[in-house]
Amino acid sequence: MVSDGEPGNVEGRSAGGPYPPIGDYALLGDCHSTALVSRSGSIDWACLRRFDSPSVFGRLLDWERGGFFALSPVGLRHSSRRYLEGTLVLETIADTATGTARILDAFAMRHGGRTEPHHQLLRVVEGLTGRVEIDVVMEPRFDYGDLRPWLRTPGPGTFTAVGGEDALVLHTDAELALDDDRTGIRGRFAVTSEQRVRLSLVSQWAHELDRNVGPIDQVDRRLDQTVAWWRGWSADTVADGPYEAHIRQSAAVLKALTCAPSGAVVAAPTTSLPERIGGERNWDYRYSWVRDSTLTVDALSLAGHREVARGFRDFLMRSAAGQAEDLQILYGPYGARRLDEFEVGLSGYRGSRPVRVGNAAANQRQLDVHGHILDLAHQWGRLDVPPEPDEWRFLRQVVDAAADNADKPDQGIWEMRGASQHFVHSKVMVWVALDRGVRICEALGRDLRDAERWSAVRDRLRKEIEGRGLDAAGEHFVQAYGSEEVDASLLRLSVLGFVDAHDARMIRTVEVIRERLAVPPHGFLRRYSTATVR
Repeated sequence: MVSDGEPGNVEGRSAGGPYPPIGDYALLGDCHSTALVSRSGSIDWACLRRFDSPSVFGRLLDWERGGFFALSPVGLRHSSRRYLEGTLVLETIADTATGTARILDAFAMRHGGRTEPHHQLLRVVEGLTGRVEIDVVMEPRFDYGDLRPWLRTPGPGTFTAVGGEDALVLHTDAELALDDDRTGIRGRFAVTSEQRVRLSLVSQWAHELDRNVGPIDQVDRRLDQTVAWWRGWSADTVADGPYEAHIRQSAAVLKALTCAPSGAVVAAPTTSLPERIGGERNWDYRYSWVRDSTLTVDALSLAGHREVARGFRDFLMRSAAGQAEDLQILYGPYGARRLDEFEVGLSGYRGSRPVRVGNAAANQRQLDVHGHILDLAHQWGRLDVPPEPDEWRFLRQVVDAAADNADKPDQGIWEMRGASQHFVHSKVMVWVALDRGVRICEALGRDLRDAERWSAVRDRLRKEIEGRGLDAAGEHFVQAYGSEEVDASLLRLSVLGFVDAHDARMIRTVEVIRERLAVPPHGFLRRYSTATVR
């Protein structure tokens, strides 16, 4: 995400070699797939059909083999970027030695795009003053860099890339050509004041390559439709005060990470960006975590977009087949349950290996998931949106599952891959599931015997947490039973209503977290002490 007027780095490089800082990338999305654009105008990451499909541009994870699609103003002196107001259309103003130009980047959006998306990236260059030359290089690499596609030119201004089941079609009114070795497409064009050059990249299945993707003169119309679509959606965002613009833009980013066909919310558009440069904790986050999703849909609901919460509710119930006993902590964007984890041959961001696809955490036990579901359901009830009969049946099963698992250890919110532990945050989230289940029963005036049974488990669990979930001196909460460590998840205990924010134990917990996990001078916190990772 970028802010208005953000200055550009002319070289697009950093102390990490050729790799720009991760914060230099701007997100594009169409609620089906995503792309990341660097400050220097290069799309270095893109999965163009689905959030979890193999990358077609992956230079973000391997500068030599990953593939990219770059528009580079010649003689660039300065650039600034922003999203057009109320949209996820990225505008870059490039100031060069000979003039200025504007580059607009977006996924094409349309009404009806949930079922019939364009799967189209739009890149439009407009001259503003003087004369600006733009270098174009597109080197697609399919299947996470493993497959160099077959490039052809079936007609003027048209290029195709085919490999395996994937195909790309590039239409442009710029004069481009294939490299002599057919590893990429490149060229240079110029724009003067009020001139436009268009590039349209469409993703197709290889067996559908002959399907008409539309002439290049459709790009202007589709760009206008995209701006109108985003502004129409953003008009429903409820926000005011000094952070209104930030809230509206953040809502658009979260919307881009929702899967339109299924209602899922993906945690991130990328895989294997490292927790620590050069480290091994590089995970694939292009999936829908129940925990992350409930927090996201809660935020969007508060911002006026309750339809996202309804979509995720339906996705969750479908994916779990309406049975809480089959509930996983994460699913694929379309509800896939088997997310087998494997490694691919990319060298990783700044050499951070391995690069992983899939996520074995899908098989973990994380008990906080029950609490997140019930907490969201309880908040919806407070908004006068009572659960429908099938939903309430599912929610009752979720509370029962929380009660049945209350005494079990788990891998916790940080998805530790060592031995299971009795994490305090997980125990509190089980308490939340029971507490919210009781409150919903009382609000509905029904299933009060269930409420009585859940109340007993809830009260017993509270006593256990207040006994075993504190340090030896009983002054502050700890990461897990028997531990003296803390982690950042403990900051949520007062937000969840488990303990008052003014309670001496909570105050001391905040102090200890600041002492042990703060990262000066930025004000950030580590999630936990790396010494506790097993």
